[in-house]
Amino acid sequence: MAAMYRETVAPTGLGGVVRCLWESAGQAPKRIVPDGCVDLVAVDGAVFVAGPDTAAWLWETPPGVRVRGLRFAPGRAGEALGLGADELRDQRVSLRDLWGSGGELMAERVLSGTASLADVVAERRAGRADREVTELIARLDGGAPRVSAALPPRMIGERQLRRRFTLAVGYGPATYLRVARFQRAIGLAGRDLASLAVSAGYADQAHLSRDCRELAGVKASEFFRR
Repeated sequence: MAAMYRETVAPTGLGGVVRCLWESAGQAPKRIVPDGCVDLVAVDGAVFVAGPDTAAWLWETPPGVRVRGLRFAPGRAGEALGLGADELRDQRVSLRDLWGSGGELMAERVLSGTASLADVVAERRAGRADREVTELIARLDGGAPRVSAALPPRMIGERQLRRRFTLAVGYGPATYLRVARFQRAIGLAGRDLASLAVSAGYADQAHLSRDCRELAGVKASEFFRR
């Protein structure tokens, strides 16, 4: 089976909670780099939650196996899954371990085709987003050079907002800023590293190189060549 990856839009009614649905197949090892998101994944007889990563991990799909996934919008997984996203950081947790026998039954439904990953989220009836956290995520995604520049001026309760952000996203605003900036660089890939660094919001190429080594686990010259 040739390597394949494709995304589809979130189902109606889940647009604010789910970023996209995705499918993947192929034997080539995939380097999964942090993106600030939590995924619900069905593959090879298992359904599990992939928490927000702080470093890359390599995943090789078994031959002939197609993987299905649902990617939560940043900050929205915890309310649907029933726990803080910080408890899922750098973790892979089965639905059974997450929800007990109810999670096992839901996984069986997904694997048998009687329920979809979107059904799992819809049945959980996620609550409303934290407006201030959502706004801070948008500012960091939009290219804020530092967390202090993304916070409302003279805001009261900054420490509490940072705690709520970590609970919702899985890590604090400073780590999310690094992840968002690196994802911006990936989206701009195709130019020389010095120009890429400036366009993505890095101080210089060396700054991009350091983050690439820490977040992707390889040199920037190698990662962006691919």
